[in-house]
Amino acid sequence: MDSAKKGSESSFLQNSSFCSEVFQPPADAKMSLARTAGDSVMMKKMWRAGPKTIQSLDHDILCLVFSFLNLFDLARCSVVCKSWNAVIVRYKLLQLLCHKLQQDSSTYSTPSTSQQSLEIDLELFAMKQHRSLLQEGQIDIDQWKGHSIRIDQCRLKMGLVLTGVGDKVWFMIFNASHAYGLPGAVPLVDFDFDESKIVGLVSNRICIWRRNGKKTIFPSQEGTFSKGLCMRYFDPEAVVGCEDGTACVFDMYSRKCSRIVRMHAWPLTCLALSEDQIIFSGSALGHITVADPSSDQLVVRLKSTESRGGIKTLCFNPSSHFVFAGTTAGYISCWDLRKRGVLWERRASPNVVYSLQHQRNDTSLLVAGGIDGVLRILNQSTGEVLSSCVMDDKNLQSSSRNEHVILERKKGRRVLGDFEIDRIPRSARPPITCLAVGMKKVVTTHGGKHISVWKFNNTETG
Repeated sequence: MDSAKKGSESSFLQNSSFCSEVFQPPADAKMSLARTAGDSVMMKKMWRAGPKTIQSLDHDILCLVFSFLNLFDLARCSVVCKSWNAVIVRYKLLQLLCHKLQQDSSTYSTPSTSQQSLEIDLELFAMKQHRSLLQEGQIDIDQWKGHSIRIDQCRLKMGLVLTGVGDKVWFMIFNASHAYGLPGAVPLVDFDFDESKIVGLVSNRICIWRRNGKKTIFPSQEGTFSKGLCMRYFDPEAVVGCEDGTACVFDMYSRKCSRIVRMHAWPLTCLALSEDQIIFSGSALGHITVADPSSDQLVVRLKSTESRGGIKTLCFNPSSHFVFAGTTAGYISCWDLRKRGVLWERRASPNVVYSLQHQRNDTSLLVAGGIDGVLRILNQSTGEVLSSCVMDDKNLQSSSRNEHVILERKKGRRVLGDFEIDRIPRSARPPITCLAVGMKKVVTTHGGKHISVWKFNNTETG
């Protein structure tokens, strides 16, 4: 037994010796291994010295990382900091990606060389993907409790979300939740914001919150305006729609009412405001009035061909000169401002259409939400309903908590026709009281305490 064991050990040692001779590395390989061992030791020393930040990465490594990103993420990275932008510009990563996308598409063209042409190409690709995903993409819904009582309104600009109305405080969602106090116990009626400030309508006064939390209340002026019902803001002016049918224009810097424009003989139910300060107002009798405050004259008065209920919501698309309106009877109408006539009219909901919006510069899709809790995507030119989406309340994907909120991830699904919608319990499709459209996303409020963000993603990537 011992002799057999010794023979086995001898055989093993001979085989090991043979293998070491056969696989003996050459001199240059030895040097390479030595360098590898040296690098390993150096890396260990660097790791002991402390973790490195992403700014310490070599430009070639950053370029390699950026090459795995899609168009949206790469464009976002280009505005994170100067060093990242320098890498993306130096290696022409955006141009190369645009070139690849153009080759993959049916409409191939020569890649852009100028910065202006590149920006146009990026916007075209972004809008194309936005439209495609809203119509056909997979829907993930992030939902969280944002207020102690009901939320009626939401705004979305520059990727930032603002919600409120009806509460003593309201929340700005940037990277975290921020509460902004209201003066006294009066409720917030309406609001809007830009990158530096929040403008709110509080009863018959205007209030401004700076991003640093500083608050300014406009001086009370008797007779300036009666009860305010709605407000829109585009720097440097805010327009308040009043119960007496007037629109009061306030200058944000002088803090004074600069003009009062008579819009209707009835209360103003909703407003829209263009970049050149053209005012669009809706009334409870179904009329839409367009006015230019600089001349204090009405530009045009629009009216539906038939009685379709009072105007509940308005939005204006300056790229197409279309004015969209949702009514209390569930109708959505489109006017061509250049022709001053109705382009199309469609009943999209069994009852009130609360909110209409479209992505900036998009002339193809319109998103509508109303009392039946269905998010509808329509063709802006024809009014055709391209897709109807609802929340899948039975399919809770996950739940997570941070220091601010409990976030629930749900799925959304697309439904076909009114018959399928009627089979969904009303409790599973809460009313959409307001919506705001961003790139590949829609933010909604539902007359309760929760905020929902509908994210439209590629089906294959989720």
